[in-house]
Amino acid sequence: MDIEAVSLSSGAVPVDSCAVPWLERSWALSLILTASLGPLLLVVVKLFLRRQALLKALRPFPGPPGHWLYGNQKEYHTEGELQEFKVLPQKYPNAISIWFGPFHAVLNIYTPEYAKVFLNRKDPKTQRGYKFLIPWIGNGLLVLNGKKWHSHRRLVTPAFHINILKEYVSIIENSVCVMLDKWEKLTTEDSSMDIYQPSLFMALDCVLKCTFGIQDFFQEDSLTNYTQNLSELISYVYLRTHNFFLHNDFIYKVTSDFQKFHALCQEVKKHPVKIFQDRKELLKNPGEQDNTQKKRRHVDFLDILFQAKDTNEEDFTDEDLMAEVNTFMFAGQDTMSSGFSWSLYCLALNPEYQKKCREEIQGILKVGDSITWDHLGQMSYLTKCIKESLRLYPPGPKIARELSTPITFPDGRTLPPGMIVILNIWALHHNSDVWENPEVFDPERFSQENYDKRHSFAFLPFSAGSRNCIGQQLAMLFIKVALARTLLQFEVFPDFEKIPKPSLQIILKPKNGIHLYLKPLH
Repeated sequence: MDIEAVSLSSGAVPVDSCAVPWLERSWALSLILTASLGPLLLVVVKLFLRRQALLKALRPFPGPPGHWLYGNQKEYHTEGELQEFKVLPQKYPNAISIWFGPFHAVLNIYTPEYAKVFLNRKDPKTQRGYKFLIPWIGNGLLVLNGKKWHSHRRLVTPAFHINILKEYVSIIENSVCVMLDKWEKLTTEDSSMDIYQPSLFMALDCVLKCTFGIQDFFQEDSLTNYTQNLSELISYVYLRTHNFFLHNDFIYKVTSDFQKFHALCQEVKKHPVKIFQDRKELLKNPGEQDNTQKKRRHVDFLDILFQAKDTNEEDFTDEDLMAEVNTFMFAGQDTMSSGFSWSLYCLALNPEYQKKCREEIQGILKVGDSITWDHLGQMSYLTKCIKESLRLYPPGPKIARELSTPITFPDGRTLPPGMIVILNIWALHHNSDVWENPEVFDPERFSQENYDKRHSFAFLPFSAGSRNCIGQQLAMLFIKVALARTLLQFEVFPDFEKIPKPSLQIILKPKNGIHLYLKPLH
């Protein structure tokens, strides 16, 4: 019997034997496509939902229009950003949303009322930025959050006790005098001098002597290499922070920047590692330690850290100690040199205030006197000028945190958890709704009469709240001593052909240096 005929007569559909392999191949191809495209589709859906959530959360906080792909990052991560943030607060009161790519946005705030709410919370520092510092400085106070941050803060705080800081005055003064003597040999009437780079060396010298007990570890060439590498390293971190596509570790590792960044990290860490290892070896020899301590005649930052490690070994390991050494070596010298350089520039621009400061200092110090802690307390007008300089040029221009719980601002606008909020201190200090004529240098803003009228969160050069700058008293001590000695030895004038350009990085720096004419006073 014909099998095909039977099949047809019974209504069955004939099956082509060649169709079976094709069907099998089709199903296999579908499975492969599903397996490969499924995760990609899931990522696309997640990114879409993330963007929709950001748009919804930031709807009450309008901002400048941006490109659909890279948002506002081209306009707001260059030197032009500083100038823009002098204007934006008038157009967008209290806060402004800025997009860095299609799926990443932040809220900048810049009023005292918003700052007070923000800083009185316990939100963690955002890891979209601070984590890029970890390969370089490790997990120190600058990047830590939560219980470990509290533990480190408690253990490190004794290093900045007033009795310890008093011992630093003469050390700082000696370092400043060495720098000024070099300036006197180099200065001429016809040419200006870049005072920023020498101030970096001098600040680093003070950090090494005061806090690490290092008297002659560095030669000047080594100082130059360290500060240059450090500056370049900071630039790489800043550029990565403001390029959303480089936030992904995989993408960043295939770029040429990663190799350069990694090499710089290794170079910059050599000096702190040697400091740490030398002190550790010294601790193994009590007799030699006693002799070294007698030479130093003061307890330093490293003494406090090693003592903290000895009594809290589970909470404070060698790795933790090393992270704090890296952190303070970077933050200490950069913050202090920035504060001193910009303050001297402001006084050069304002000769009448420079003269008042000099007359105050001359009334306190007799010829040949060394500066003491008590002398510094009497320099009230100099202090006002320093504060006004820090208002115009805050060392740390931004603070970024990720909301752990919803936040409600004084005007009723809210943000959900997970959002990144940046306290833009630069914009706050230049906000005309907060400060009258904010671009004018006016030390009387910090007279007692005006202080009583001012909002307590209007002036934040060292932040505020529980996470304020732990070294702010040391920074102010350094700036006062350095300015007092400089003004006694020189009259300073600006070079209007070389106006410094503030550059917004981790620390506010002059992109092209700070060039001043120096006139010796004796």
